[in-house]
Amino acid sequence: MSGPEARSVDRDRIGVAVIGGGVVGAAVAAALADAGHEVWLLEATGALGAGVSSRNSGVIHSGLYYPPGSLKAETCIRGNRLLYAWLARAGVWFRKTGKLVVACAPEQLAPLAALEQNARASGAPGLSVLDRAAVGRLEPGVPAAGALYCSESGIVDVHELVLSLKAAAEAKGAVFVTHAEVRSFEIASSGFKLETTRGPVLAERVVNAAGLRSDIIARLVGLDRYTLYPCRGDYFRLRSPAQYRHLIYPVKDPRQPGLGIHLTLDRGGGYRLGPDATYVEDRADFAPLVEKALAEKHALFVAAARRLLGPVAPEQIVYDDCGIRPKLRAPGETMERDFVLEEHPTGCLHLIGIESPGLTASLALAERVAQLFGPA
Repeated sequence: MSGPEARSVDRDRIGVAVIGGGVVGAAVAAALADAGHEVWLLEATGALGAGVSSRNSGVIHSGLYYPPGSLKAETCIRGNRLLYAWLARAGVWFRKTGKLVVACAPEQLAPLAALEQNARASGAPGLSVLDRAAVGRLEPGVPAAGALYCSESGIVDVHELVLSLKAAAEAKGAVFVTHAEVRSFEIASSGFKLETTRGPVLAERVVNAAGLRSDIIARLVGLDRYTLYPCRGDYFRLRSPAQYRHLIYPVKDPRQPGLGIHLTLDRGGGYRLGPDATYVEDRADFAPLVEKALAEKHALFVAAARRLLGPVAPEQIVYDDCGIRPKLRAPGETMERDFVLEEHPTGCLHLIGIESPGLTASLALAERVAQLFGPA
């Protein structure tokens, strides 16, 4: 039952309710259905993957940045392998572009070496260190003192990926219901009772994969240790005669809550710059930039593009769109937080703070959820 024509989800009892129809929720639904569970996925909006999943760079990460042994590191690296295999099997469009993390100045070579050391300790695949000349051979014109090259990074059509996960889940009996926002959620005598905009659902078990609302959903059943801080990232299009072939990133500044403004490629061969990172109050603040804010941010992006790529004219950069990350790192904090995968109470798993590299990690996170629930 999916689509606006399904007016109610009223049902005596289901096996597992998955809250959230982004890439992680869809991956969880597919993994649980494959394990034999009766799965209903409840998506608040009218389309799958319309939230965080639809508003990112579509990058397949390699696992460079995250502390060895962390959930982010382990699920990113495992998810990278699982995702490429899934994409090839399902016929989803992707391109293994490779990525350059460039030291824009000599003083960034030491932080770049530290990044390489962290990546190797985590088990990130396909790494090599490049000097200035080697960078120039891969990307002529990029003014780098050196770079870390990651061959296993790439890009994917996120919409196609989500639809492929939905198809796989439905083939095993899963039901996807849109326009089914969870309004209340409580422990019942025989599982969990969810009141949705489509009607009540009684589920034996629940997976909370609600993205920007995952902390709010968790509080409804007493898990109140986590707060998400919405962090907006804007994107600009780069209209350039240069022919870039790789994703190009700066060395991350640990003081900033993002990876830094970087260059990504899209399916049509275009170039995007971003995202930046700005904390906002509104979790749905997707309005485009206008007037003064647009002019100020445009200037910041022009400066960042010139540091990263060399000469860029202001008129080559035009505003595109934005996304919002569900960050557990609060404004003013200097350390990133790990993903949360926590069961509370028994039978209810919460996925909280699933920002980048959540897309890459989605199948690995789903694998862990399926392992915790076991076969049906």
